[in-house]
Amino acid sequence: MANESPLDRFKLALTGAARAIGRDAEAEVNWTAEAPSLQGHTLRVPMPGRALPADQAREARGFADSFALKMRHHNSALHARNAPAEPDARACYDVVENVRYEALGSNNFAGMRSNLDASQALRIAADPITRAERREDVPIPSALALLLREKLTGQPVPADAEKGVDMVREWIEEKAGEDFERLALSLDDQKAFQSLSLDMLRNLELVRSEEEPEDAEDDAGEDEDGEEESEKDGDDDQIDQDSQQQQIAGEQSEGEGESEETQEVEQETEMTEGEPGDDGEEGMMPVRPNRPWTDLPDSFDYKAFTTSFDEVVEAQDLCDYEELDRLRAYLDSQLAGLAGVVTRLANRLQRRLMAQQNRSWDFDQEEGMLDAARLARVVVSPGHSLSYKIERDIEFKDTVVTMLIDNSGSMRGRPISIAAISADILSRTLERCGVKVEILGFTTRAWKGGQSRERWLADGKPAHPGRLNDLRHIIYKKADEPMRRARRNLGLMMREGLLKENIDGEALLWAHERLLARPEDRRILMVISDGAPVDDATLSVNNAGYLETHLRKVIEWIEKQSPVQLVAIGIGHDVTRYYKRAVTIMDAEQLGGTIIEQLADLFEIE
Repeated sequence: MANESPLDRFKLALTGAARAIGRDAEAEVNWTAEAPSLQGHTLRVPMPGRALPADQAREARGFADSFALKMRHHNSALHARNAPAEPDARACYDVVENVRYEALGSNNFAGMRSNLDASQALRIAADPITRAERREDVPIPSALALLLREKLTGQPVPADAEKGVDMVREWIEEKAGEDFERLALSLDDQKAFQSLSLDMLRNLELVRSEEEPEDAEDDAGEDEDGEEESEKDGDDDQIDQDSQQQQIAGEQSEGEGESEETQEVEQETEMTEGEPGDDGEEGMMPVRPNRPWTDLPDSFDYKAFTTSFDEVVEAQDLCDYEELDRLRAYLDSQLAGLAGVVTRLANRLQRRLMAQQNRSWDFDQEEGMLDAARLARVVVSPGHSLSYKIERDIEFKDTVVTMLIDNSGSMRGRPISIAAISADILSRTLERCGVKVEILGFTTRAWKGGQSRERWLADGKPAHPGRLNDLRHIIYKKADEPMRRARRNLGLMMREGLLKENIDGEALLWAHERLLARPEDRRILMVISDGAPVDDATLSVNNAGYLETHLRKVIEWIEKQSPVQLVAIGIGHDVTRYYKRAVTIMDAEQLGGTIIEQLADLFEIE
């Protein structure tokens, strides 16, 4: 068509190739600003630039090829049946299978090999293996996958990961070198490959030696009772995935020759599970330690090793307007259905706020506006006094609300999307009620320490350095800025690579100081987060509760001494143990309604 853009034609070509490779006529390719994933028949791949740069186009093709190969060569029910229970072993089990079906494509199609190499390079760039300094820092699943890929395809380990792989290469090859040889001979047979993979994990001491796969008779029975067993396995797999989804993303997609019942179960699972190894920077996300709390040490003294590399930046300065428009359009398309729900809740909030601002009347006055209820008396006794009313304004405090949104890596996906759309809709709602809104975000500039940590290393690693990462505080919308101008800025939260680590205490102080500088009578600070502060660089060289202790001290000071009203909403993690006024939600879709109820309660105070 004449009005088709190069991106449209590229997407059409990717879809056609995916259908041919995956042997699935319903396969569709969609663009995503989040981690690439396979969900049902939909392949979500990174969106290249408008000019289709060659490297970005290869990355998109690489992810599309990988997902199509999975659709063609991977049977999810078979894969899940003997998956080990241990999280580390399961991670290795999943990535080894990913290597298998990608190796089939890489070995059989030269063009596909270069595409898969490009997507592999993008994944590795975000993998902790590229920053490992000690053997203990090397993620075994990543190293194992790269070494097996090297053996199965002849492709060398990427240069960025070579140092990390070399730290464990000798150990892995000593334990599993012979297994690599056997796996190379079983690429076309997933069942045999799976059995050999479990042998390899046992040799690596990741799986208990007494844990054996199910009897071959069960596997043989699969052919005779295909539909019944597939449905049962799918249900069992769903239960298993639900219990493990906080620890590791399970591989779920359609398998070759599976029944319709199994495919339906798998599609439901895929809506919540990611593609192992295709999770962008998610593999770098720190574990959130919701530790039990002890008394604050009297000698506690929080500090930053250096603030030279911290930044407060406006959203539009982190990427150009064209990209912001694209990310905003993506956000709108992802949450089109949710926006209606949050809008209805926001309208309820508006009615409650406007009710507090309604004017009232003083009746039976000697002058003012004629009281219509006294009209008959005026006609009968025109000289009678006290037939008038005077309008009286109810005092409604001038108010400003700051929404401080956790921009850490663990918020990636649906939580950050819903936080962004809720902030947008609530901002417009509060504006209609005469309430000013500021939207802020907080993260760090780097994973596991940036220039601050480098300076600390250069200075000889002095003990107890304090905070060792570079802060990035983001202004999405200023309080005096109308939402129509700042609307596109919220799309930045969808940008791949933005969300890193979180140092909540200093972010609260920053947002609080901005509120104190405001002239409004009522100032409200709402924090949206999903757990405890985490920064690996800081916690690795200070005591384990360093950031958490500081956060508690900041909260205590604001709640007891500040005129700012503080409220928090935790997503998936308990924040009520930090904040007096707080609520925890387990489903991100509750966020819009929860924000509104919390704000409504605060406005009714006093």
